Amino acid sequence: MRTKPLPALAGGVVLGAVVGVVMRAVTEAQPSEKPATRSYHADKPTGLSGAAALLAASVLADSALEHYRGSFENPAMVAPLISSALTLGSSAGRIFSLSRTRPSRQKAFVLSIAVGAAGLGFHIYNVFKRPGGLSWLNLFYGAPVGAPAALSISGWLGLAAERLAAQAAPAPRFFGLPAGRVLAAFTSLALIGDVAEVALFHFRGAFQNPFMYAPLALPPIAAGLLAKAAVAPIAKTHLLTRAWLWTTFLLGMAGTGFHAYGVSRAMGGWRNWSQNLIDGPPLPAPPSFSALSVAGLAALSLIEREAHAGDRQGR
Repeated sequence: MRTKPLPALAGGVVLGAVVGVVMRAVTEAQPSEKPATRSYHADKPTGLSGAAALLAASVLADSALEHYRGSFENPAMVAPLISSALTLGSSAGRIFSLSRTRPSRQKAFVLSIAVGAAGLGFHIYNVFKRPGGLSWLNLFYGAPVGAPAALSISGWLGLAAERLAAQAAPAPRFFGLPAGRVLAAFTSLALIGDVAEVALFHFRGAFQNPFMYAPLALPPIAAGLLAKAAVAPIAKTHLLTRAWLWTTFLLGMAGTGFHAYGVSRAMGGWRNWSQNLIDGPPLPAPPSFSALSVAGLAALSLIEREAHAGDRQGR
């Protein structure tokens, strides 16, 4: 199916904008990097950068595979590869230079947020342009609506890590609200979105393996526990929520193994990897649960840190 001129033009504009932003960031980065910014959180591992990096790596591998299958028909299909690679590199840079905040890094995260939003529009268009428009068949076999959102989420997590490192207060805030609660609520919603995407594709796979129900059973409970942590009275410990998030983290890792097993069951197995990796269950998808679990654990750490800071201040 050939891309129509108007979507192709829009895709070219998106790709051109991405390349332009990258080139400008590279040009400005060398002479205008701000000096190191120390903060209360600068030398404390938050996990947010690790979550952003893992999610960006998942998006990079997944979009490379899926867009290669689509023959990069629209120029915009290159954009998520560039932006997710930048987010991955920027998040890794934050992990290895915790005491620094860099404008170029923040631009990379903002770019991922924007490219993810644009990708969501393209994927919705892809579903509606198919014969029959919005239908279960087109949701099953059209461009995955939830996939671009993961790119935006990785950008938001990376940006949150940058903003956190730049704050001097022991109890940081986002949008005027406690940062831990904001991140817990955000991660809870992201988990629900991820579960919805998995439910769609595992239903398409007819739940042929009983383990395919696990991503629909465990992460929603983690999302509920995170939502509770976001709105409940502040607590110093969240043992159950932490345990459930670690279980969800392991589920994401195990999911890659199950998907690899699914690839091996296709005709030719791994000997025919060049075809079965494209047509089989996506290997990069399950780690998205692991990435969001790490983000949830970071949110809990912020909430607990705020509780201890309140104790020190006699609240």
